[in-house]
Amino acid sequence: MQEEVTNRTVNLAISTTKLTGRTIMKGLRMYLNHRSKVKAKKAAAKNEIPHGKQTVEQLVGQNQGVTSIPIANTELKGFERVAKKYGVDFAIRKDASVEPPRYTVFFKARDEAALLAAYKEYTAQTLSKQKRPSVRKTLNKLISRTASTPKKTREKHQERDL
Repeated sequence: MQEEVTNRTVNLAISTTKLTGRTIMKGLRMYLNHRSKVKAKKAAAKNEIPHGKQTVEQLVGQNQGVTSIPIANTELKGFERVAKKYGVDFAIRKDASVEPPRYTVFFKARDEAALLAAYKEYTAQTLSKQKRPSVRKTLNKLISRTASTPKKTREKHQERDL
């Protein structure tokens, strides 16, 4: 009996100048309204479907069919950025049994067209990065050019005529 009472104890703090039955009832109503709002938020969060990057279990739990494609392990953040741009729900799984590790992207079957567009954009970005000249190499070339050019020397002579 004592455990039931202690488990159901609530602390209610009311600031008032005169404590009456009405103020106690008003405080209890405010508390009950707060409790009902909290329960509604929890229920809404529980029923909410996650979007964007998520776990494979969450993705499979949506019962919409899951498809997968392998992806190179270079710059996964870039892929995540592009997938977020297209609004694709996806999950990335790392297969560490293979050397080097292989990554697989799981996504909903209904998101297939959007994911293919995102994948094309991601591969185009990675190819354009590979085609770009290296900034360090061009900087080293410019440094070697400037080092090979003769330095200008200025001689200052001050002459006085009388």
